[in-house]
Order: sequence, then structure tokens, then C-alpha cells
Amino acid sequence: MSTVALAGVPPVVHPRPQDRLLDADPAVAAEQAGVESLLRCWARETGARPGPDGTLRVPVLGGAVELTAVVRYWSPTGWHRFGEVTLAGLPVDVVTVATLVAGATAERPEAGQLTDLAARVADSVLRTAEVLERRRTGTGPDWPFLAAEQALLLGHPLHPTPKSRDGLGPAQSAAYSPELHGSFRLHWYAVDRELLASGSAVGVPAEQITARLLGDRLVLPPGTAALPLHPWQARELALRPEVAGLLADGALHDLGEHGEEWHPTSSVRTVCRPGTPWMLKLSLGLRITNSRRENLRKELHRGLEVHRLLEAGLSAEWRAAHPGFDIVRDPAWIGVDLPGGADPNGLDTVLRQQPFGLRERAFCVAGLVAEQPFGERVDSLLGRTVRTLAERCGRPVHTVATEWFLRYLDAVVLPVLWLDGRAGIALEAHQQNSLVLLDEAGWPAGGRYRDNQGYYFRSSFADRLDARLPGVGRASDTFVEDRVIDKHFAYYLGINHVLGLIGAFGSQRLADETVLLAALRGFLGSRPAAATGSGLPALLLDSPELHCKANLLTRLNGMDELVGPVATQSVYVDIPNPVVAG
Repeated sequence: MSTVALAGVPPVVHPRPQDRLLDADPAVAAEQAGVESLLRCWARETGARPGPDGTLRVPVLGGAVELTAVVRYWSPTGWHRFGEVTLAGLPVDVVTVATLVAGATAERPEAGQLTDLAARVADSVLRTAEVLERRRTGTGPDWPFLAAEQALLLGHPLHPTPKSRDGLGPAQSAAYSPELHGSFRLHWYAVDRELLASGSAVGVPAEQITARLLGDRLVLPPGTAALPLHPWQARELALRPEVAGLLADGALHDLGEHGEEWHPTSSVRTVCRPGTPWMLKLSLGLRITNSRRENLRKELHRGLEVHRLLEAGLSAEWRAAHPGFDIVRDPAWIGVDLPGGADPNGLDTVLRQQPFGLRERAFCVAGLVAEQPFGERVDSLLGRTVRTLAERCGRPVHTVATEWFLRYLDAVVLPVLWLDGRAGIALEAHQQNSLVLLDEAGWPAGGRYRDNQGYYFRSSFADRLDARLPGVGRASDTFVEDRVIDKHFAYYLGINHVLGLIGAFGSQRLADETVLLAALRGFLGSRPAAATGSGLPALLLDSPELHCKANLLTRLNGMDELVGPVATQSVYVDIPNPVVAG
């Protein structure tokens, strides 16, 4: 017998059946993961709560019938766990759940929207089953950084299609998916210098960097530079008329696949190779979760600008206050300027510095907390880290988890608040963009942020940032009104990152979420947090509601989060603030 913890709902004692995420059949476990993600999205985006009997009810088909789900764990921060889901007392499959839940979330969704969602949900679940089947045997890499990048077996816990990758066949999926321990050789173009576009803030031209990465195995045609591409993207580009024309005319030269194999990281399109000082953020026209992942030229300029800002003195100020934190730099890029000024999307590659040694314990936060449903419990890298610490210290797991969380706030969150409050730069620091550095024992000791898409320069700091780096923001389109930044910063750092971490601790039975929420309130109200000058601590402490991205509605509406103004790239809803309510 067990008690299901429901915040604000009287506990109900009932037998706890086997967790379906641990089912021996990967297809059953994957279907359960898909159903739970959909229900978490619906509950967040509608404000629904379970009844006193520990059951979540979803009115569907205009209220004619209810979809019911047994609640295994109700999370104050949204990482709920569910058991059996039925419709009129009968089991129901994940595609039916997707269609019914979407209809109960949006007002009169169009048939095409429901069909598209159902197809992507099915694709996501099939890929998740493949991942679970493959990962239940075999071992991962010894490099901690890559191990965490490959750990997102189920994907984003609050996204309806976390593993959907339309356009990838089975063989491509095996090679290009980090969760499947994929690896592949880069595809290379040689670009005539008349079409070459590039930028570098490291004193070495981008073309020299790519030439070194290509090595001396291949001699480039005279007057060209080496451009690395994702193999999938290279095949896609060859079908685009403007690129096919340049290949036919000899302005672009298709060199094929060459060199050592590279490993995809959690974003799928960014690749790394042990011992290489560079990672590559490749353009990839696949729709992954909500967006097609092709580099935009303004993002390339943004990476150079941030590197130059940091090198102009900002990094020294920041690291004087927070020596354990830094940004993974994107200081160079290379691509193609199409004739006539046509959109170069798909032909640009970011050169990202790779600062992590083979023994350095640098973990993508999303990979650290990701559920790994193997064995007798749903585990994670976080769970193993905390339990190992507890065994060494001889202290209860929940006590160690709380201390770990407090150290994490100081090592990872406080520096991000400093950059916002002191420099006017807010980071899109969701869990996948954030890394934590652990010491030898497993305690948080520092952090890193990565992603040239995710910088917001506050309009109120325009003059001060221009004084640091004249002309900053003009080419990169990075300045955003403070009121817009406040809402997005609260979502990415507050909801997705910190509250998501609390939810992981709770749903994996490592700590009591109400205790961690109390610890968070203490941190937000502390003198160090106030000294950063960021407005986020007060917003999280005082606002009864928070502006939260609605991934189900965003996916249902077919929105690409990388297109259009920041304020309108996704659907947002207001949700109760668990920091206040906690």
C-alpha cells in the first residue's frame, strides 16, 4: 500500500501497481512515457488537478465522456507521474489520448492539426521504444560530458512529441540520434571564396579552423574553403534549386563524407569529438520538437558579439564574482552567401569551443535529470549521484538532495542572475542549454551556459552595453524590451530549469518538493540573490502566476519557435506560481 502525494488534496491510500515505465516490453514503456507527457502538458496548460480519489479526469468529446488517469505522484512543479489511463473503463492507446487531450485543451482545433499531432506523437513513441530497446543493453561512453548528452531517453517531460524527428529513416536515426549512441562522419563542401561567408573573434579565420578539422586527407580545389555539413542536411541541400545550381556550376564542390566520426549531442545537430577543441553546431532542417534547426545569420553574429563582450572586460567582472561559471563560446562561423542575397539558411555552421576534458564531470542538466527506466526503479544520473553521496556521507538521501540543490543554486543559478542584473544580458537558460560541473564527490561546483540563440539584451541596458562594445546588437537583433524578457527569463530559468529540477527530485523520490520550494524561497530572498540586481527573484517570490510556455498548444498550432519575434514564437499560458503557493 502507498500514499499518493497530492499537493492540496487529501492523500488516498491504494495499492500501487507496477510502474509501466519499467515494463519489460519497450513498446509498452514508450507508450506510457508518451501518455504521461501528454497528461502533464494538459494539466499544466489547463490548470487541472486530480480529485480526492487520486484520479485525474479529462472531459473529452464535449464532456460526453472522461479520460481517467491514476495519479502515482502529483508534483507541485508539474513533473507528475501517472498509472493506468482508461476511457469509459477501457484501456486507451497513446494516439487516441493525444487526439482527445488536444481537443480538450484547444478550442475547436482543426482536423489537420489533430492529424499532424497524432502522427508526431506516434513517431515520437516509436522512436522512444527503439531507444529503450537499444539502451537496456550495452554501455555508454566514458566521457561524462557525452554520457549526459546521450541520456535523454524519453525527452522533455512536458512536451507532447519529445522524440519526434520526422524525416529520419531507421538507419539515419541510428547514426544521428544521441540516445542511440549514434556517430557519423561529416559531409564537406568546398566553397568558392566569392561565395564564402564567415566570421571569427578568436584571431584565426574560420576557414583555417575548418581546414584543420578536415585535415590533410583531402586536397581542396584551388580558391575554396572547407565547409562542414550534417550528412542529412547535405542530401537535403542538394535538392534545393539554388544549391543544386551552384553545385552544377562548380561554385560549390561536393566533397562527400570524410574524416573521423563525430557524436551528436542532446540537441541532435550539435556534434562533438573527444580530444577536439571544437564542437560544430550544424544546420539541420529536421523538425525536432517544435522547430526546424537551421542556423540563422543573426544567431551567428550574436555568438561573436557575446564572445567579444566577455573578452572586453565583462568576463573578468563576472568571474570575479562567480569564478565557477562561464559561457561556452561560439566565436566563429562559416557559411555561404547565395547570389542575389537569397536566404542562406541551411548552409551556415557555428564553430563552438569545446572546453571539457575527458575526465571533467560536466553534465547537461536535462541529461542529468532525465528518467532512465531500467531495473527496479526509474533512475537518472541525478539519482545515482545523490544516492552515492548519501552512502558516502552516511546521511539520508532526502537530506543530501536538499543540500545538493542549495549548492546548485549557488553554483549555477546565482551567476545567471548576476549577468542579468549587472550586465543586462538574460540567458535562455533552460535545462538543455545549461551544464553543471560536479566535483569529484558529486557536489555542484560550477556551471556553463551554451547557445547563441538564447541571449536577450535588455533595452534598458542599451547604452551601457554599447559602451562596452560599440554597435553591439545591430547585426544580431538581440535587444528586447524588458517586459518581454522578464516573462521569458522567468519561464526558461525559473520554470523549465529550477522548478523542473525540483520536479525531478520529487518525481524520482529523492526529496520532498515542498522542502525544496522552501529552500528556493530562502535563496531568492537572500542577500546574494538581491545583490545580483536581477528582478527575477522578486518576480518568482511575489507573482501569484507565472507566464509559462504551453508546448501542447504550441505543437498543435504548428509554430516554429525560431521564427518571428521573441514575444510571439510560442503559445504561453499563465499558471499558478508554486514558489508562492509552496
